[in-house]
Amino acid sequence: MTASTTLPSVLAGPILRRLEPQRLAIWLVGSHPLQPVFLLAHPEITPSLRCTVIPVGKQAFIHLLDIQFDNPLPSDTELEYDLRLANGQGIADWAPHLLYPGASRPSFVLRERLDQLLHGSCRKPHHPAADGLLCADRLLAASPRPEERPAVLLMSGDQVYVDDVAGPVLRAIHALIERLGLFDETLDGALVDSGAALYRHPACYYRRADLLPAQAGNETLRERFFGGKRKPIFSSSNADNHLVTFAEIMAMYLLAWSPQPWTLTTMSLPAGLDARQRARYQQELPAVQAFRDGLGQVARVMAHLPCLMIFDDHDVTDDWNLSAQWEQTAYGHPFSRRIIGNALLGYLLCQGWGNDPDGCAALIGQCREKDTTRDELIGELLRFQGWQYTLPSNPPLLVLDTRTRRWRSESNLGKPSGLLDWEALCELQQALLDHPSAVIVSPAPIFGVKLIETVQRVFSTLGHPLLVDAENWMAHRGAAQVILNIFRHSRTPGHYVILSGDVHYSFVYEVLIRHGQRSPHLWQVTSSGIKNEFPRRLLDVLDRLNRWLYSPRSPLNWFTQRREMQVTPRTPSRSKAGERLWNSAGLGQVFFDEQGRPTRVYQLNADGSPATAFIHD
Repeated sequence: MTASTTLPSVLAGPILRRLEPQRLAIWLVGSHPLQPVFLLAHPEITPSLRCTVIPVGKQAFIHLLDIQFDNPLPSDTELEYDLRLANGQGIADWAPHLLYPGASRPSFVLRERLDQLLHGSCRKPHHPAADGLLCADRLLAASPRPEERPAVLLMSGDQVYVDDVAGPVLRAIHALIERLGLFDETLDGALVDSGAALYRHPACYYRRADLLPAQAGNETLRERFFGGKRKPIFSSSNADNHLVTFAEIMAMYLLAWSPQPWTLTTMSLPAGLDARQRARYQQELPAVQAFRDGLGQVARVMAHLPCLMIFDDHDVTDDWNLSAQWEQTAYGHPFSRRIIGNALLGYLLCQGWGNDPDGCAALIGQCREKDTTRDELIGELLRFQGWQYTLPSNPPLLVLDTRTRRWRSESNLGKPSGLLDWEALCELQQALLDHPSAVIVSPAPIFGVKLIETVQRVFSTLGHPLLVDAENWMAHRGAAQVILNIFRHSRTPGHYVILSGDVHYSFVYEVLIRHGQRSPHLWQVTSSGIKNEFPRRLLDVLDRLNRWLYSPRSPLNWFTQRREMQVTPRTPSRSKAGERLWNSAGLGQVFFDEQGRPTRVYQLNADGSPATAFIHD
């Protein structure tokens, strides 16, 4: 069954992306080029549609619908919409799972103010916890009034795990590649010469460490690691199934966001696995099946809430751009450069494009240019400095790229880089000027757990930053000092809310920066992960030690970057012994007052238990 007529017309989507008063971006993937007609149930507004199509396989075509409205959309009003295909069918016909009970079409709401949002990061399909995006579905299924619907769903990193893939997911990826005819590619500098050769290789499952590069030569990751040398380029401890080709990346996105592609795949045991690998495969299978079974509800959420995203490390690879030394090694090898570039291309087409269609227009033009080679396109992607973006909401939403515009250490190339370089920090300051308040999305928390940052600093000093993912704002003195000075600036906001993820636990800090002329008020709100968690016993120990060692009266505070700050941790309502860190998969929910201050902050728990409150009325 390979003819396009045997496949569903729409493989994934529609996913609502950027929403503004006179503009809406919608992402979807078809098994053939579609000519959808967008219908809006509002008599006084006429939409005009521009549809851009990018083929990624013989039977896979990414579509971005850029919809312009002749008049501004009404705010705080439920607006039903539909997408009619060439055969006249609407969403109720070709994707009935996207409709809530009693509805004939999906809907969206343009909120007048950013007074409520959902956010989270780190969604790993084979983690045993429930999917936190189901919290959003339960919230919408309760039929909130339009003015009570979240303004946006923010995904602050690790929407896919390219470097940590379960065997059953990889098996489904390869079945989907074959079924959709996702394009193959040649691989330079690798032990295999193409994607097709990789899929046939004995090391394809659970042994890709035998194939992944580690340095400028052809030494493999496994040889380098077990040879007692420095940690390799692809430093994830779970890199046994690290994705390599663009076809694998594309299939992963389809399987992460839509139930339809799963009907075209299999998770039967691949041939050639030994007894240990078969046991691991069977152990991973139940969590993946549960993830798959919830995707209809996840897709329903994404068809009703505007979704904005930004990458973090696992969207590309663990420790991505952690240090200048890592960058030199990774981009100096053709195979590792291709692996990173393929993941970044997947991010562009599946995430970045919908965040900011105008900002990504030049890159999309390169993708559509037939004479552009893959290596040339990857070169453009690696040089691109426009992944960050701003939503002109009230208060404004600024989403930071803390991965590609790094402040590299000049004294020691092996030291962790700052998360934003000087130029990017200056641009951030300009974007903040003269706003009374702002919401900033930083994938890594700006104000994290002091003890964990201290451990990372110790390992960095010993020359092993990769061992502990030493990626925090305070790890680079220059970047830390500049971001604090931005907060102190007389023309930048007096109220900030910083939304973060990355760390696989959730917490809220209230921060007052002491300054002679003004004392800006900040809230660090961290929600992680959507479908991931920190080792429970280890986090309990770290939480307890952090409270003891860095109490307000502890002299250790003088050795941190926070000497001029008053940091007040908010204790979660369901804390049993004074814990400040909440360890449960789910989603963060934040409510704002008219001054942009958080009035209520909850962690919605994926297991269905009552929400945990950090700030409440």
